[in-house]
Amino acid sequence: MLAIIKSVLLGLVIVATVLAIFAAYGPAFFIDGRSPFQINFFAAAIIGLLVGWLAPRLVGARLHDHLRSAVLIAVPILVVQAVVTSHFQVVFRELNPVMDKVFGALMLWSVAFVLIGGTLRRKP
Repeated sequence: MLAIIKSVLLGLVIVATVLAIFAAYGPAFFIDGRSPFQINFFAAAIIGLLVGWLAPRLVGARLHDHLRSAVLIAVPILVVQAVVTSHFQVVFRELNPVMDKVFGALMLWSVAFVLIGGTLRRKP
Protein backbone atom coordinates (compact mmCIF):
# COMPACT_ATOMS: atom_id res chain seq x y z
CA MET A 1 0.00 0.00 0.00
CA LEU A 2 2.82 2.37 0.85
CA ALA A 3 4.47 1.75 -2.55
CA ILE A 4 1.20 2.75 -4.24
CA ILE A 5 1.04 6.07 -2.40
CA LYS A 6 4.73 6.70 -3.01
CA SER A 7 4.31 5.95 -6.73
CA VAL A 8 1.46 8.44 -7.12
CA LEU A 9 3.34 11.06 -5.11
CA LEU A 10 6.46 10.50 -7.21
CA GLY A 11 4.37 11.02 -10.36
CA LEU A 12 3.10 14.31 -8.94
CA VAL A 13 6.63 15.40 -8.01
CA ILE A 14 7.85 14.54 -11.51
CA VAL A 15 5.07 16.48 -13.21
CA ALA A 16 5.60 19.47 -10.91
CA THR A 17 9.30 19.41 -11.75
CA VAL A 18 8.61 19.20 -15.49
CA LEU A 19 6.19 22.12 -15.30
CA ALA A 20 8.70 24.20 -13.33
CA ILE A 21 11.42 23.44 -15.88
CA PHE A 22 9.14 24.37 -18.78
CA ALA A 23 8.04 27.55 -17.02
CA ALA A 24 11.66 28.60 -16.58
CA TYR A 25 13.28 27.24 -19.73
CA GLY A 26 10.36 26.63 -22.11
CA PRO A 27 11.54 28.92 -24.89
CA ALA A 28 14.80 26.96 -25.09
CA PHE A 29 12.87 23.75 -25.76
CA PHE A 30 10.76 25.18 -28.56
CA ILE A 31 13.22 26.50 -31.07
CA ASP A 32 12.94 26.25 -34.83
CA GLY A 33 14.67 23.50 -36.72
CA ARG A 34 14.50 19.74 -36.92
CA SER A 35 17.58 18.79 -34.90
CA PRO A 36 16.55 20.48 -31.64
CA PHE A 37 13.16 18.76 -31.75
CA GLN A 38 14.83 15.42 -32.36
CA ILE A 39 17.19 16.04 -29.46
CA ASN A 40 14.26 16.96 -27.18
CA PHE A 41 12.34 13.82 -28.10
CA PHE A 42 15.41 11.61 -27.72
CA ALA A 43 16.14 13.10 -24.29
CA ALA A 44 12.49 12.66 -23.24
CA ALA A 45 12.61 9.01 -24.31
CA ILE A 46 15.81 8.30 -22.37
CA ILE A 47 14.61 10.13 -19.25
CA GLY A 48 11.21 8.41 -19.40
CA LEU A 49 12.83 5.00 -19.83
CA LEU A 50 15.12 5.58 -16.86
CA VAL A 51 12.25 6.82 -14.69
CA GLY A 52 10.15 3.77 -15.56
CA TRP A 53 13.06 1.45 -14.90
CA LEU A 54 14.42 3.04 -11.72
CA ALA A 55 11.47 4.73 -10.03
CA PRO A 56 9.68 1.54 -8.90
CA ARG A 57 12.84 0.63 -7.00
CA LEU A 58 12.95 4.07 -5.42
CA VAL A 59 9.41 3.80 -4.10
CA GLY A 60 10.04 0.31 -2.72
CA ALA A 61 7.81 -1.66 -5.08
CA ARG A 62 8.26 -5.41 -5.05
CA LEU A 63 9.86 -6.92 -8.13
CA HIS A 64 6.54 -8.24 -9.47
CA ASP A 65 4.84 -4.85 -8.88
CA HIS A 66 7.25 -2.71 -10.93
CA LEU A 67 4.88 -2.32 -13.88
CA ARG A 68 1.99 -1.32 -11.61
CA SER A 69 4.26 1.17 -9.91
CA ALA A 70 5.29 2.64 -13.29
CA VAL A 71 1.62 2.95 -14.24
CA LEU A 72 0.83 4.70 -10.95
CA ILE A 73 3.69 7.09 -11.61
CA ALA A 74 2.47 7.73 -15.17
CA VAL A 75 -1.22 8.34 -14.40
CA PRO A 76 -0.85 11.59 -12.43
CA ILE A 77 1.61 12.83 -15.04
CA LEU A 78 -0.89 12.13 -17.82
CA VAL A 79 -3.79 13.75 -15.98
CA VAL A 80 -1.90 16.93 -15.13
CA GLN A 81 -0.34 17.14 -18.59
CA ALA A 82 -3.77 16.81 -20.23
CA VAL A 83 -5.03 19.77 -18.20
CA VAL A 84 -1.89 21.80 -18.86
CA THR A 85 -1.98 21.09 -22.60
CA SER A 86 -5.61 22.16 -22.85
CA HIS A 87 -4.82 25.37 -20.94
CA PHE A 88 -1.35 25.90 -22.38
CA GLN A 89 -1.68 29.67 -22.86
CA VAL A 90 -2.73 30.14 -19.23
CA VAL A 91 0.02 27.97 -17.72
CA PHE A 92 2.86 29.04 -20.02
CA ARG A 93 2.19 32.69 -20.84
CA GLU A 94 5.64 33.32 -22.31
CA LEU A 95 5.41 30.45 -24.79
CA ASN A 96 3.79 30.52 -28.19
CA PRO A 97 0.32 28.93 -27.80
CA VAL A 98 0.80 27.08 -31.09
CA MET A 99 3.42 24.92 -29.35
CA ASP A 100 0.79 23.22 -27.18
CA LYS A 101 0.63 20.30 -29.61
CA VAL A 102 4.38 19.79 -29.47
CA PHE A 103 4.33 20.01 -25.68
CA GLY A 104 1.52 17.46 -25.44
CA ALA A 105 3.25 15.12 -27.87
CA LEU A 106 6.53 15.40 -25.97
CA MET A 107 4.81 14.58 -22.69
CA LEU A 108 2.93 11.59 -24.16
CA TRP A 109 6.16 10.37 -25.71
CA SER A 110 8.06 10.53 -22.41
CA VAL A 111 5.26 8.91 -20.39
CA ALA A 112 5.07 6.08 -22.93
CA PHE A 113 8.74 5.43 -22.22
CA VAL A 114 8.04 5.48 -18.48
CA LEU A 115 5.62 2.61 -19.10
CA ILE A 116 8.10 0.81 -21.34
CA GLY A 117 10.75 1.20 -18.64
CA GLY A 118 8.36 -0.36 -16.15
CA THR A 119 8.19 -3.50 -18.26
CA LEU A 120 11.94 -4.04 -18.43
CA ARG A 121 13.12 -7.07 -16.54
CA ARG A 122 15.33 -6.64 -13.53
CA LYS A 123 17.34 -8.98 -11.46
CA PRO A 124 16.25 -9.27 -7.82
